[in-house]
Amino acid sequence: MRKHPYLLIFMALLPALLGLALFRVYPIVLALFESLFSTYRGDRLFVGLENYDLLLRDSGFWQSLKVTLWFNLIINPLQIALALLLAIMFVQKVRFIGLFRFLFLIPIGVSLPVAVIIWRIMLLPDGLVNGFLGTLGVEPLRFLTSPDLALYAIIAIATWKGISYWMIFIIGGLQNISPEIHEAARLEGASAWQRLWMITLPLLKPTLLFVLVADVTINFLLFAPVFMLTNGGPRGSTNVLMYEAYKSGFVFGDMGRAMAIVVILVALLLVIVGLQFWLLSGRGKGRAAQ
Repeated sequence: MRKHPYLLIFMALLPALLGLALFRVYPIVLALFESLFSTYRGDRLFVGLENYDLLLRDSGFWQSLKVTLWFNLIINPLQIALALLLAIMFVQKVRFIGLFRFLFLIPIGVSLPVAVIIWRIMLLPDGLVNGFLGTLGVEPLRFLTSPDLALYAIIAIATWKGISYWMIFIIGGLQNISPEIHEAARLEGASAWQRLWMITLPLLKPTLLFVLVADVTINFLLFAPVFMLTNGGPRGSTNVLMYEAYKSGFVFGDMGRAMAIVVILVALLLVIVGLQFWLLSGRGKGRAAQ
């Protein structure tokens, strides 16, 4: 083994590589392969790129893509900003901080289906949220049945469930920053805002990059809240691409179209994640400066 250190490294990584191949690479390759077929009167036919051609001429697909992009454009910055704010508050040593930490760790201990059911009850026209708004003189809102509110209700639920999870990663990054650096900056007269902007955020860049990529990946593949709360409605206002793929495959039986949607979704996600790495790793700024 000493003569072949790379063999030892490979053997140590083999279980993880097998898991990656089985649960990540294989489903993607299978989806790509199945997207080239279609079912007609019970017969499975090879249609090549016809499923993709039909998708690009399908207004329903473009509507789902629009909803998915708008959903992610709002929820990803919102979740990361709130997670960063809560993480900074979490590491402070102030009065009642223990109660604060307990309250904001509750969402982690609640499974997503249970959280969705609880929020569904709370968002009913006669639920807790509308009851509170009623005390302020606001008429009951139909959060889950209004085309103007349904997507934002799902954003609120997913944000409530996710920010505590991302907060933990950011807390780990904050704890890796030496307190002496902040103390030296404070003695030099730097304000709290200057220390945050010029010390904390630059040193948190690797952690924030990981959180951003993971957050975008999860939110692009969001399915359960839409499935349990709105079924893509009302009027397609919450019909994200993952739910559109589910409907195509398991409701209408068009598995070829469903797989084509999944392939496009994965390709789009890879492009966005690649751009994030390029921009936030410093290479994009370096190229721009040249």
